[in-house]
Amino acid sequence: MFMTLLSQAWSAMGANKLRTFLTMLGMVIGVSAVVVMMAVGQGAQYSVQQSIESMGSNMFIVLSGSTTAGGVRAGGGAAPTLTVADGDALAELPGILSVAPIHPGSAQIVYASNNWNTSVFGTTPSYLDIRNWPLEAGVPFTDSDVRSATRVALLGKTVATTLFGDDEVVGKTIRIRNSPFVVVGVLASKGQSLDGRDQDDTILIPLTTAQRKVFGTQFQGSVRMLNVQASDAKVMDAAEKSMNELLRQRHRIREGMDSDFTVRNLTALANSAAETTRIMSLLLGAIASVSLLVGGIGIMNIMLVSVTERTREIGIRMAIGARERDILLQFLFEAIIISLVGCLIGLLLGIGGALLVNILAKTAVIISGSSALIAFGVAAAVGIFFGFYPARKAAQLDPIEALRYQ
Repeated sequence: MFMTLLSQAWSAMGANKLRTFLTMLGMVIGVSAVVVMMAVGQGAQYSVQQSIESMGSNMFIVLSGSTTAGGVRAGGGAAPTLTVADGDALAELPGILSVAPIHPGSAQIVYASNNWNTSVFGTTPSYLDIRNWPLEAGVPFTDSDVRSATRVALLGKTVATTLFGDDEVVGKTIRIRNSPFVVVGVLASKGQSLDGRDQDDTILIPLTTAQRKVFGTQFQGSVRMLNVQASDAKVMDAAEKSMNELLRQRHRIREGMDSDFTVRNLTALANSAAETTRIMSLLLGAIASVSLLVGGIGIMNIMLVSVTERTREIGIRMAIGARERDILLQFLFEAIIISLVGCLIGLLLGIGGALLVNILAKTAVIISGSSALIAFGVAAAVGIFFGFYPARKAAQLDPIEALRYQ
């Protein structure tokens, strides 16, 4: 019986191929739109997540204060209000895993006939651990290098490629502000940060080398910023409060006065960006789902027209013994076939469209099996839902009235 009803439904659809194709087209467009939008949305989420992971986990940045001269206020980090000792004190707080003082600047880097202007960070070995930044080649500088203010450097991937191309980098000597530095390692590629900055366009050197031999300091031990890593995401809020209290106490800042430093919770900023991307992904999926609704309404309209055109046929079938259930199943099977075939074609076109977006727009797309199955299942359910009403209407026709219909 099942095969008979399926065969009858297929034959009825084949009798008007163009109308069947146009009815199916709504589901094809709906499913393909949902698949493409979900793939683009999930790709965007993945890109943001990669940027977040490249920053390091559970991170704070403590910036030194600003200066005021002639009524003009400079930005954060302009005044030397932070010291290495502040970093050592923060490292003793509960919930703080590691602290890396940073003394940054920019400089012209020269190797042979090549030169490049880039950011140079004077820091300590713990910086690599906080940033979760492995080396592609060579070895990191050590605490001994920091104590001795050794002229050694770690090159970011962009700097290494610009200065050396495909040549060997480790062991070569570069000049930073006319001072010779030996390259001891090359950092692994990090890519862009959340703000679009190339994280690989940088050089790391020992903190004391930056303070004494490259950029200098206004007073001994001062730094522009501190990178701080908490032991766990759950203690971030408590750690931030403790850091503010300790630094205000160390800097003798009375209650009611502004702090001469700024603590930024990078994890909170990153999570905010990730949440925004997730909402945008859901919004894209919701917008694309409207086309599924339109496709379902199209199926219902065409099926209602089909019921009207085949009223006499329905009457004849009922007159020779067909039950309401038989009529209901026949028309419902037609809706199911249109929905499922349309969904399958739409799924294939959606995957192809997502890959095309990836190639043409150079945008990350992720086609997950679960999202494809969800889109397929929802589309099929929409088609069946909208096909049920015409099928029920056909099954409830009065046989005598149906036979009289012209």
